[in-house]
Amino acid sequence: MAGLSLTERAAAHIAAAAVQPLPPEVALRGRLHLLDSLAAIVSGSRLKSGRLAAAFVAAEGGRPDACLPGTGIVTTAINAAFANGMAAHGDETDDSHLAGRFHPGCAVVPAALAVAEARGRSGTELVKAVVCGYDIGARATIALGFSGPRTGTHSTHCLGSNFGAAAAAGALAGLDARQCEYLLSYATQQASGIAYWQRDPEHVEKAFDFAGMGARNGTFAALFVASGASGVPGSLTGDFSYLSAFAENARPEALAEGLGSRFEILAASIKKWCVGSPIQAALDSLTALMAQHKLKADDVAALRAIMPDDRFVIVNDRDMPDVCLQHLLALTLVDGDLTFASSHDHGRMKDPAVLAVRRRITALPSAELTVARPARQAIIEIDCADGRKLSHRTRAVLGTPDNPMSEAQVEAKARDLMAPVLGAGQTEELMTAVRGLESLDDVRALRPLLQA
Repeated sequence: MAGLSLTERAAAHIAAAAVQPLPPEVALRGRLHLLDSLAAIVSGSRLKSGRLAAAFVAAEGGRPDACLPGTGIVTTAINAAFANGMAAHGDETDDSHLAGRFHPGCAVVPAALAVAEARGRSGTELVKAVVCGYDIGARATIALGFSGPRTGTHSTHCLGSNFGAAAAAGALAGLDARQCEYLLSYATQQASGIAYWQRDPEHVEKAFDFAGMGARNGTFAALFVASGASGVPGSLTGDFSYLSAFAENARPEALAEGLGSRFEILAASIKKWCVGSPIQAALDSLTALMAQHKLKADDVAALRAIMPDDRFVIVNDRDMPDVCLQHLLALTLVDGDLTFASSHDHGRMKDPAVLAVRRRITALPSAELTVARPARQAIIEIDCADGRKLSHRTRAVLGTPDNPMSEAQVEAKARDLMAPVLGAGQTEELMTAVRGLESLDDVRALRPLLQA
């Protein structure tokens, strides 16, 4: 692609994504992240943000182009992308991308699924579009050169989702390279999002910021351009561009660096625990100690959770159960395990047994853990009632690129999330269909298996 501008290179990659072969490992990870995101959408359809979005689009009506998994609703592609994004990030179940500082699957998959349904695209094309969305979304935020997770004036979680969804939708909308430049221009114009989502106590606006907004914007941009709309080429760099408006220390080359050879889906993490990403390592450490030493809540006289200081505030003493470090550690000790249901039960935050253990827990920020690699490590130290002192440091969190979940583990997580909504039999049929996506000629064949 010598001689092309950076915007042209990104656009050309999107335009060719649906037909370019993927390495087997990349195709597998694409399918697993797709399944993980579908499970987040199905389970999230029962959470507040998913319920609100579904009710909203049902009232809007429109052409029945795409479905809302976990419901019986079929609506326009744009509305479906929005509502499914809201469900996908209805809690902290969905995947994440550490370097890109965003949650790709909750926006990329809803946008890709909506356009794939509306256009009758194949399962293989759907997986390739999802992989493309991760590639473009991650590069869009990495190129901004933010020096820390909290230094940008705009939220990377919103920006990455916006560009990732646009790329995935564009790859399936039949756009040529010039049209994909227009697509990126509309993505740039719709780029927004400020990090006060951290103050959202109900995970509704946060779901919009991380997923619903980006999925809707990206799907709209792709379908609008596909309908014949023109746009402005060269939107990503130069004067009055995406980077000039949003970057802290712009790295323009990162926008297209490694496209086609470095696949960002391999750098994304699938969560074992359906809770905030910074808590994953702490739970891995606690459950390891519980298993090794047969620990019960009464055995713990004091517990110290030592966490990276750059993300400490995100999970420290929060009022939402699935992002509150101290509550989740106490809950795990009391119950002996942590489930999707228990981690989302607001009532358990007032449970006297959980509160009694929580009072024995101290969370400590650590600058050393912030710079440690792999990232997002955690240390749990326990003073036992019998005088023993125990410690466990999780260095590579289960589900991260350094310690990825197996296909069986991802499927087990998806099964647990979807079966309560779809039923055990339908869930197994859906997972079988996802395993065979490469042989699926039209993704609309999945619709009966996705709907409750």
